[in-house]
Amino acid sequence: MAKRSKGKTKVRTSSLARGAKARRKKGGTGTLGDSSALRGLPALEGLARVPAFGDLSPSKRQRAAYQAFVEACEGDPELELGFVCRLDRNFPAVRSASGLYRAEHAERIYKGDLERPAVGDWVVLRRPEAHDVALIEEVLPREQALVRWRGSQRGDLQVLAANVDLVLIAQPLGREALSLNRIARSAVVAADSGADIAVLLTKADRAASPAELAHDVASVRALLGENVQVVALAALDAATREGADMEARAEACRTAGGHFGLASVRELVAPGTTALVLGESGAGKSTLLNALLGEEALETSSVRRADDAGRHTTVARRMVKVPHAGVIIDCPGLRNLPLVGHEHGLEKVFGEVAERAWECRFRDCTHHGEPGCALAAAFEAADIRPERIEAYIALLDEMRRHASALDPDVAL
Repeated sequence: MAKRSKGKTKVRTSSLARGAKARRKKGGTGTLGDSSALRGLPALEGLARVPAFGDLSPSKRQRAAYQAFVEACEGDPELELGFVCRLDRNFPAVRSASGLYRAEHAERIYKGDLERPAVGDWVVLRRPEAHDVALIEEVLPREQALVRWRGSQRGDLQVLAANVDLVLIAQPLGREALSLNRIARSAVVAADSGADIAVLLTKADRAASPAELAHDVASVRALLGENVQVVALAALDAATREGADMEARAEACRTAGGHFGLASVRELVAPGTTALVLGESGAGKSTLLNALLGEEALETSSVRRADDAGRHTTVARRMVKVPHAGVIIDCPGLRNLPLVGHEHGLEKVFGEVAERAWECRFRDCTHHGEPGCALAAAFEAADIRPERIEAYIALLDEMRRHASALDPDVAL
């Protein structure tokens, strides 16, 4: 069970120091006798475009927590600062100033109630001599955590990634209508983490026409607001596809207020930025990253003829460094994003709607025909875009079905 990080690191000097001495004496963690548990994992030297240690920077709070931990362990020379750049089963890949290492969790993490590391986490890493893997002793306080609900209780959350500055919501175009509901709920989950948001409309060459593409771009901007950037992207082979008319599509996208092409994505993910691509399987996430990398560094799958969608490819969360840009985290496709515990994200994405909801006559107004409903009045007066009111109410209805998860500090 994952729990939201409170941003605090409790360091008990005596226990940590004793543990450090015991591990130095043993020369290992006590959980691995040999390298058999590592069989089947990708070789570190074969991982593509892993960020260098200097490509990411810990916050002042994270550095202070690391220093406090080292001091609590009496300056243990085996300790290093590192960040998790890939998750494979129970053995994350961690980058430190001295190199790239496989790591396992310290006993106080895997047997205790401490947070397990996610991709993007800064950690305290121990590298015992004559041991096959390193050891993650502590997960340092997170500045942001992108999480989703995955169980039956409010606190049963899965941390998708940590310390993410920007979430790129990938939504493919094609035979099916654009899923504005999926985009809206992804935006709510992303906003709840504190990250910025942008929308990537992939496979723009598969839109029915330039006019249809412009309509999709305008729809996303109407839904999320004009401050959220929307970038349309074509498949790699679109330029050679007969009838693709990419120049017309690019112009239509820009006319609707969006951006077009890989250069716009690079501008979003500037050097020093950590971004995450969030989307369903087959949304073109790995294809996008390969295009940004300029090589087929990540595996992709062919498109299914039946529904014009790609097949699930990514099996591990991983970081890649984009040339002349920042770092992007590629995640396995998410089949669903239930909204439980994301009330503040809803308020952030639909701020003026949530604020108007406070004006309803009844505090428990459901916005479905009650007298004195402020949102109904706003809809009639066209004070707020109807797309935003409708999306807010639809997502709110889902949240209300999980009454025990509601936050009383937010007007719903």
